[in-house]
Amino acid sequence: MSSYTPSNSSYSNSLKKLTFETWAQQWADKRWVIFLAAVFLVSVPVFFEAPLVRLFPGLSLALTGGWLGLSLFLGSRPATQRWGDLLFGFTWTWMAGSIYWGWFRWEPLLHLPIEAIGLPLVVVGFAKGWGKLGHWFYLGSLFGTAMTDLYFYLVDLIPHWRRLMLVEPNLTQPIFQSAVAQMQTPSGMSWAIVLVVILLTVGSVPLLSRQLHWWAFGGAVLSTLLVDGLFWLVATAA
Repeated sequence: MSSYTPSNSSYSNSLKKLTFETWAQQWADKRWVIFLAAVFLVSVPVFFEAPLVRLFPGLSLALTGGWLGLSLFLGSRPATQRWGDLLFGFTWTWMAGSIYWGWFRWEPLLHLPIEAIGLPLVVVGFAKGWGKLGHWFYLGSLFGTAMTDLYFYLVDLIPHWRRLMLVEPNLTQPIFQSAVAQMQTPSGMSWAIVLVVILLTVGSVPLLSRQLHWWAFGGAVLSTLLVDGLFWLVATAA
């Protein structure tokens, strides 16, 4: 009687594949992991995309195809479907950021419309019942962007924005100092408090839900405070 025994290499590869898929699926089921992933995807890539898009905007935009391909690949596999879904939403934030900061950064009025470039796809996704995790992540990121832009309008920082985008990097210090002085006025501080409360509320309430897409939304909204806080420190240090 003959029997079949798998080779050590094929058995090892199967075991690794099973272990990875099991690990990916188990972690994707944890709400706090999705929350941290959303925070990461909003905050950390900013510091890679910002210098890249300023020097090589075409390359930054081309990377959108890579993010899209990776998200579709992960989304096609049951074990990594949620990660692909989340990355799919991130793809549109990356693309919008590449377009705006690469070619239109000197015009603040175009910032939010370009950042909202993925909204038609979100509408289609909700209508078709797919991509909920990624779409809510994208909406959370867009909401945070809208709140930040609103603060710039309310405190009249738009002129500083335009000047900052047009001058050489070694000439930005006086602009930063002027903007920080305006933010430290009673009006600037009051509006900052109001918008921080709004972001904390909108970002925290969804965390009461057990549904993963709300945690992705909440993480994206709350990470706005982290990003804005870091830029505040940079501007203050300047």
